[in-house]
Amino acid sequence: MTETDMQALKRAALDHLWMPSRDWVKTEAEGGPQIAVKAEGIRFTDSDGKTWIDIRGGYSSVNVGYGRTEIVEAAHEQMLRLLYYLQTSTTEVLVRLLEKLAEISPGSLERTWPTTGGSEANETAIKIAKSYHKRTGEAGRYRIIGRRGSYHGATQGVMWLGGSSSVSDFQPPYPGIVHAPHPKPYRCEMGGTTPSECAVRCAQAVEDLILFHGAKTVAAVIAEPVSSSVGCAVPGDEYWPMLRQICDRHGVILIADEVVTGFGRTGKMFGLDHWGVAPDIMTMSKGISSSYLPIGGAIVSREIADRFGTDDDHFRQALTFGGHPVAAAAALKNIEIIESEGLVQNAADTGAYFKERLTGLMDHHRMIGDVRGIGMMLAVELVSDRDTKEYFPKELGLGKKLTEKFRRESLLLETDGRIIGFNPPLCTTRSDVDEIVGVVDMAMTEAESELSMSG
Repeated sequence: MTETDMQALKRAALDHLWMPSRDWVKTEAEGGPQIAVKAEGIRFTDSDGKTWIDIRGGYSSVNVGYGRTEIVEAAHEQMLRLLYYLQTSTTEVLVRLLEKLAEISPGSLERTWPTTGGSEANETAIKIAKSYHKRTGEAGRYRIIGRRGSYHGATQGVMWLGGSSSVSDFQPPYPGIVHAPHPKPYRCEMGGTTPSECAVRCAQAVEDLILFHGAKTVAAVIAEPVSSSVGCAVPGDEYWPMLRQICDRHGVILIADEVVTGFGRTGKMFGLDHWGVAPDIMTMSKGISSSYLPIGGAIVSREIADRFGTDDDHFRQALTFGGHPVAAAAALKNIEIIESEGLVQNAADTGAYFKERLTGLMDHHRMIGDVRGIGMMLAVELVSDRDTKEYFPKELGLGKKLTEKFRRESLLLETDGRIIGFNPPLCTTRSDVDEIVGVVDMAMTEAESELSMSG
């Protein structure tokens, strides 16, 4: 493609593409949008011929890395064999995928409702929870407890579960959603001074909400094992077992949103494997196919699924592209790669090394208040004062300064000046980590000098 052709393509993008979280006026002023043309491993090349490290792994979703021709070939072969399926039928490849999901999922999770992505998966999980209660004679259970700051998708129902200010354009709020605190040890909303104390208090806050509203009105609790939207805060070990016990005590369905944490991201196949807890419903997407094709699902426990087994009680939902055989073929091959190449263990081992290297930066950079996370899901929190944990004033433009320095060194990484998140592909190596941390170190050194913080 010639330079003239590429400029015409960028012009067309500016005229017709509505990008997420991007202002097209500012994008044009900055010479964008950036157009990716090829990628391999953890790196991609843009239309200007510059190669970048994708530290976010797409949307925390390209788990096996870019350029895996095995996945492409599996999808291609399936497309040649059977492109779609007849209504009320299924395909061999989808059945094989769902069988695999039942094998690797915790507890008695065994029946999956296929979707095309994480938002649909979470919408489906909530609908299943409400439908289940209706079928057991408790139609009054309509409330869903989410956690402040969580992210469960962008569709009209689930977007309200985290209580974010970003939903203000879409009032009125979805009915029946209430919010519990997030177990964030560094900034515990409940005043806990240790991870354990914060975990116990935040779990108890969930039970307090159930009791306050009345258990007979609460259908489900939905939570991410570790949430990237709040800076990869890992809860104290007490949190998830307590949450499981609380839900059991009050007949509330526990939904684990593993859309980000699933398929090795945290150094276990699923995030809840760290605590030995099995949810009633688990949602998945992103890493299930490493984003090679859109696919997701809500996998449900045997006890809940069996309540929908007759004609009169079937779950009333249909998704045109849910369980698409070509996407299923890509997902099945993707999981095979994750297992055969030991990428879950690599996420654990290299992730621990990554966290150690980032923690080491605290000795040299006073702006780092906290380093946290697990596996290939890490974050650095920036503060102007470690004692008070105050953030830098927005007018200093720290986020913009650091982002520009990262980009100058070909690191595709952005920060708002408060959190720097790292969610690279699970195939990231120690040498990749050294390169990434070297850029972060350099950028912070320059920023501190500019802010007169050096020394």
